[in-house]
Amino acid sequence: MTDAAMSDPRLRHGRAALTFSFFVQGVAFALLVTRIPAVQDRYGISDGLLPAFLAGVPILAGVGSVATEHLVKRVAPSVALRWVQPLVMLALLGVAAGDRLGQAAVSFAMFGLAIGGLDASMNMLGVSLQHAYGRSIILGFHASFSLGGIVGSSLAWSGAHWHLSLLTLYLPVVVVLVPLCLVGSRWYVDAPRGGQQVPTEAALTGDERRPVVFRLLLPLCLVMAFAYIGESTVANWSAKYLQDVLGSSEQLSTVPYNVYVVSALLGRTVGDRVVRRFGPVTVVRAGSVLAGAGFAILAVAPGPWVGMLGLPLLGFGLCVIVPQTFAAAGRLFPGSSDGAIARINIFNYVGYLVGAPLVGGLGEAWTYRGAMLVPMVLVLLTLLYAPSFGAEGARYGGGHERPHTVDVG
Repeated sequence: MTDAAMSDPRLRHGRAALTFSFFVQGVAFALLVTRIPAVQDRYGISDGLLPAFLAGVPILAGVGSVATEHLVKRVAPSVALRWVQPLVMLALLGVAAGDRLGQAAVSFAMFGLAIGGLDASMNMLGVSLQHAYGRSIILGFHASFSLGGIVGSSLAWSGAHWHLSLLTLYLPVVVVLVPLCLVGSRWYVDAPRGGQQVPTEAALTGDERRPVVFRLLLPLCLVMAFAYIGESTVANWSAKYLQDVLGSSEQLSTVPYNVYVVSALLGRTVGDRVVRRFGPVTVVRAGSVLAGAGFAILAVAPGPWVGMLGLPLLGFGLCVIVPQTFAAAGRLFPGSSDGAIARINIFNYVGYLVGAPLVGGLGEAWTYRGAMLVPMVLVLLTLLYAPSFGAEGARYGGGHERPHTVDVG
């Protein structure tokens, strides 16, 4: 792409619009998952039935990701994203507005399907924009998601503190964010090539449309699953582990996940600069080592304050792996990146679905300290697959970055 094309303001606008989309997704996801107890109370969902509802979301999200892979063969990813993001917000509102179990099931199902399409289409656009920039920018999008998660969880805390109903909490958020998303979607940019937009993968011909070979994609799929098993462990077990195993107070046990999220936000905020300097392979290796060290500290910590030291390591370590996995998939199949990203996105949900019951089951059958060694080993296995992040032709970091004179944002 020429310097003139790289200075196209469409790219700056597209980057800003997509950054906002990631932020909104973080807000919506946090508003749902942090208020699950209130949802359970509203609908009278039993403790035995609740896991089925929660498991259904990532399963249907995987279905939504697969559906998006086929959809973007006919329409641009920007079109899919433009309409699927409001569906996520409406599903969130549906969770708050119903009063019957069947309504809750429909809203959760809609949320799961839509979030799968949203994750896939957002990362498709993120990878294509990174390709246009010629340098790493994808971590910045995921930093915006982390920021949205902090904002969403803060809103959820406020709702709980002031005893607001779910509808009172969610409705203003949806009313404000949906129109902003629709307006921002005007500036989404699809796969710029040679200064022109390619509306669909069907427009590519010849070798550019090399089909996605799952055997080649498998190492990245495993890395994605390992990373989300680690993240699921932190999200679901860090508070219980700190309180029940390391003997923290109930108040202190609420801190670990916040430490993890803030660390992930900081890591993703500076992560693109680190990738440009050292390259994706080195960054992924460093992230794996940091995350492995974080789980090791949790496993051997004599008390809660030592255990807390593992959380920032986990945040800084895991935060770089997922965005770089999407970027590596795009480099591996440059003409079929949308399909590769949709497939690899499925393993996001596989990891999240497996992580919590895996650690919980091992904790009950063995010890929770021992259970922490399992995600530790899995994230360290990423070291074996790190060369997959430096596929031939990788153009980001490691001396392959384009000069900053063509930077557009």
